[in-house]
Amino acid sequence: MQRQPVRTLLGCPLEPYQIDARKRGPRGQVFFRPLMAALPELKRSSGGTDMTFQVALKLLPIGALSITLRTAFSVENPEELARWQDPVFEEGERLDAWVKDTIENARNELASHAIRPHERLPEGEAYTVFCLHADSPGIGMPAAEWLQQNRAAVAALLTREEGGVRLSDQEIAESTSHWLSYYRHDLVVVDWDGALVIDHPAGFAETLYVMELANVQLEELEAYDVYIDEALDRAYRDLSGMRRPRKAGVLHELKELRIDLARFSDELQNITKFFGEWHLARVYENTARVFHLADWHRAIDEKLRTLDSLYEMLKQDQNHRVMLWLEAAIVLLFIMDLVLLFWGIGK
Repeated sequence: MQRQPVRTLLGCPLEPYQIDARKRGPRGQVFFRPLMAALPELKRSSGGTDMTFQVALKLLPIGALSITLRTAFSVENPEELARWQDPVFEEGERLDAWVKDTIENARNELASHAIRPHERLPEGEAYTVFCLHADSPGIGMPAAEWLQQNRAAVAALLTREEGGVRLSDQEIAESTSHWLSYYRHDLVVVDWDGALVIDHPAGFAETLYVMELANVQLEELEAYDVYIDEALDRAYRDLSGMRRPRKAGVLHELKELRIDLARFSDELQNITKFFGEWHLARVYENTARVFHLADWHRAIDEKLRTLDSLYEMLKQDQNHRVMLWLEAAIVLLFIMDLVLLFWGIGK
């Protein structure tokens, strides 16, 4: 994003977003301080149930948009949670379609504030988090014990499999292996497409924000991966001689990319120092491990080194050509000097 501040988005004021960590630990500043706009509530009906969504749209300095929709519902058992994965409204409208339209409108409005705006909205990542009230009658025990008794239902929910009878014991164990607990009443289970959180409602916001941050970083890594792949394609074309390389432009792009990735590497390696509490840092590390953020970063770093080596070869090839022309010019001047010398002696 450009440096001038963005005051409003979709007709709503943008305010700095911050969370209030409640658990004991070192107090610090959250690393990311996005701007958030509270959009008007979304009211729809699904399956005869009236639903009211609280909508929040966050804008990060890197140019990423993150939209969060929260709604309250009541179920008798964990198996009934699956129907809320992808709600279809009675008007035939889907929730993800409404989200894409809203994000597209925000992107158009922010195009003048972006340095390199997208011409087309890239595919987003949807992530569903089920937040269960710790005092619900269906729990009534330490959260870790509740997970052990409902492990198959939780695995089916997170893997989007109906029921759980078809899942193997290995898949159930894998899908529910990344869980954390701080108090006896709270629990966080993280998987690739979704998560389950058990806590008091006042503690939901901080956990959701950490997961949201990890999802944004995954999108950022995917964007860098696509950008470097395009740069590698250009480098291969340059080396194959299909077109004349844009040396100055390429070196400028590599310089910008190196700076961006250096900043991002610092974020990935030091972000847990800025959460202000140990438990949130553990939640982030657990989510980052599930998303394989470190593996993404290593793969991108390896591609960047490959890109550097390709253009180093191209640069050396250009230097060799220049030196060859200079040597030919020197030899030609030397021959001309000898010719003129003998011509003078002969006269």
